[in-house]
Amino acid sequence: MEDWGEALAAGDASWYIPSMQPRNPWGGGIEVITGSMFSGKSEELIRRLRRAIIARQRIQVFKQGLDDRYAAGQVVSHSKWRLEAERVAKAAEILDLVDPRTEVVGIDEAQFFDADLVRVAGHLADLGKRVIVAGLDMDFRGQPFGPMPELLAVAEDVEKVHAICARCGAPASYTQRLSQAQEQVVVGAADIYEARCRRCFEPGGPGEEPELYPPDESEG
Repeated sequence: MEDWGEALAAGDASWYIPSMQPRNPWGGGIEVITGSMFSGKSEELIRRLRRAIIARQRIQVFKQGLDDRYAAGQVVSHSKWRLEAERVAKAAEILDLVDPRTEVVGIDEAQFFDADLVRVAGHLADLGKRVIVAGLDMDFRGQPFGPMPELLAVAEDVEKVHAICARCGAPASYTQRLSQAQEQVVVGAADIYEARCRRCFEPGGPGEEPELYPPDESEG
């Protein structure tokens, strides 16, 4: 069919070419919400997605399959705000699951995804979709976490939210691990993590001595 209107009326979607048919007339974009644990990242993600729903926009929400702390098929904030979500293991799966009609894509716990998430988010934005990503910017050692640094670099909009330091009450930007586990990814909540400010943060967990730079030449 030469006319796409006729094709649509006939129920033929074969005319649809994603790379040439952005749904958003203002163009797509990437928004990143980041900060430490307990800073309200997922809550802000849900708030933005709820506003999109009120605006009668089509949304889809995805979360990394590792995160099963509260509900397997939902994005859940620590304050128990909830929104239905699809669990995926790899970032590329999102492209297979996104409906062409979807206008807003939400992605939670972005730090757990593979590096391909940057390409996926960029591709969706190029299609005219609004992509809202939430994730930790630093791990328990205070180091950049997963694909987050690149996402922060390419995003049109970045919001860094802050928690409250569990020790002194100051604004907190760090995630303190309370256990001795040294793996980068250990899924948990208030049972093994708390928010800390720079002054109270202990990189690497309790009992770990921070690395000095330049190294102490008196040793060895």
